[in-house]
Amino acid sequence: MAFGIRRPELERWKQNVQNGQISFLTHYWIDHRFPGCNTVTKVGCSDIDKLADWGSRYGLKREWMDLRNDYPHFDLFGDRQAEILKAEGHLDQLTRLTKSPNE
Repeated sequence: MAFGIRRPELERWKQNVQNGQISFLTHYWIDHRFPGCNTVTKVGCSDIDKLADWGSRYGLKREWMDLRNDYPHFDLFGDRQAEILKAEGHLDQLTRLTKSPNE
């Protein structure tokens, strides 16, 4: 289940992916298969080779891509999620979801 994103963010991500850009979308996510992880970042691009090349820089394997829909992407979570978002200059996507309401 995904939540914590606004429709304009999702639409912008979809458009960027369809346009062949590497695009990042981070949202809350609950999946019993991944205990302790409550966010996921989808890194998408419709150009599969471009996405595979991008992922290889971070040790992500082509076979890990989610190709089941119109928006090919890698799912990032846990420590790797934070490391990659920081390296790509998108750590704000994660920190906005992990700050307490009083910050």
